[in-house]
Amino acid sequence: MKKKTPWEKEWEGLLKAETRYNKRRKDGPTSVLLLKLDRFVPKKLSGTLNAAFAKAFIVIFNKGTFIIEKTYNRKKKQADYKIDKFAHELMNDSKTAHSFTKRANGSKLLNIVISFVEGVLMGLLGLSLPDIPLFIGLIIKSVYEVAITYGYDYHDEDEKVFILKIIEVAMKDEEEFIEGDRQINEAIDFIAKNNDEIGGWNISKDEQIKLTASSLAKEMLYTKFIQGYFLIGIVGGVFDPVYVNRVCNYAALKYRRRFLSKHLESENK
Repeated sequence: MKKKTPWEKEWEGLLKAETRYNKRRKDGPTSVLLLKLDRFVPKKLSGTLNAAFAKAFIVIFNKGTFIIEKTYNRKKKQADYKIDKFAHELMNDSKTAHSFTKRANGSKLLNIVISFVEGVLMGLLGLSLPDIPLFIGLIIKSVYEVAITYGYDYHDEDEKVFILKIIEVAMKDEEEFIEGDRQINEAIDFIAKNNDEIGGWNISKDEQIKLTASSLAKEMLYTKFIQGYFLIGIVGGVFDPVYVNRVCNYAALKYRRRFLSKHLESENK
């Protein structure tokens, strides 16, 4: 029997991790209890949230990336990637192959803690809409840190579409999540076969922003409704870290898949 390469072993680990993640993805925090609020939620709130999420993405992508990069050492993360890459080229073993994944999970806890603090604080004050830019900023920061760990440039416009797709699918539940996950995996296969070039999306960044904003608004409708009330808004705010964790974990899986697909494609050639 042919001995598995380090990248093949990493691929097996990825598939197991994806299976565990998918099993946990039943109904999201929008539980039966929250759904009972349906008759109290203003019909226009969904549209308001949709517009607020879309605006937050536009502002952050256009002006906020520079600010986000102030919250972590981008140059160090780029250097860490190059060090890990060189180490694996030198050693070509499972430990160095796994180092990228290990680093990708390194900053997750801090982002979750920050999202908990800001979500609860905004909920205490009954500020659900002002919380959205901060929440989206943390979401994007989390995905940026994952991307750079695997050597991907999130400044690229096509890369932003990929990031938005990840966020959109991560916020879906049940059949919609399964279908969205399948589509992303197919896109990753295509990217790997295309020399890891991410160009060729059949959707613009602006259109993808609308889809991602809609996915967020649908999933967070009830939690944001509760967060808009003074004091009891804390209950809605505590869901912010739940969603940050969900997106961060999914982004880590999809970038890991893309990274490994590239290396396996190279090995097969």
